[in-house]
Amino acid sequence: MTYCLAISTAHGLVFASDSRTNAGLDDISVHGKMHSFIWEGDRFLTLLSAGSLATTQAVIKRLREDAAGTGHSLLSMPSMAAVADYVGGLSTEIQRHHSGRDTASTNFESTFILGGQIGTAAPALYLIYPQGNYIHSSSAQPFFQIGEFKYGKPILDRVIGENTTLEDAARCALVSIDSTMRSNLTVGPPIELHLYPRNSLKKGRYLQLDQDDDFWRELSNSWSIGLNRALGELPPFSWEQADQPPSIRSISQS
Repeated sequence: MTYCLAISTAHGLVFASDSRTNAGLDDISVHGKMHSFIWEGDRFLTLLSAGSLATTQAVIKRLREDAAGTGHSLLSMPSMAAVADYVGGLSTEIQRHHSGRDTASTNFESTFILGGQIGTAAPALYLIYPQGNYIHSSSAQPFFQIGEFKYGKPILDRVIGENTTLEDAARCALVSIDSTMRSNLTVGPPIELHLYPRNSLKKGRYLQLDQDDDFWRELSNSWSIGLNRALGELPPFSWEQADQPPSIRSISQS
């Protein structure tokens, strides 16, 4: 399984992903799911991927090969929407190619989050479906998730807004991944994090965090402690005595 997310704010874009890939309980490996294409001063593009590893790797390979040539490529696209069309078309083409050679009814579907900025146009996020179609982020939907997203969604819904700073959005993204890892063992480190400041058109702050990384452990522990503290500060029921905390608070804070 996979968990990737991207967040759009007035300050730029944040991308985060896990790196665990599994085909069963006894077949777990690590593969990066964040892929960046950067031409400084002109365009910054990042793809997050979930689904068939065969399709994802083939799409990324084609994107890099095309970019090295002089024809139709990421470098020739005039807008982020054109890039989304291009990636969606490659994905469906490769899925059909793999399906035509497969006799075991293997699922070759892949889903992508595309984010970036071209020239002076505003940064943008797109969610590209396996069928090649896509949707655009908005003020009402400032983030996208793919893969095992249900465990990490509540904090995004409560925190992310248009004016959220990149650093706060990044912390929120990491907590979202941490919550998912605690509930689903198929999502795991290393964790990749990339902060792209609006209008910079170059690589921003990038981190790769292992489970034993000091910052990662401190963030995870601080979030757990904060949740327990918040639980203890919730208003009491009408039948509880103000000077006698309920047992659930004692258990949570022990």
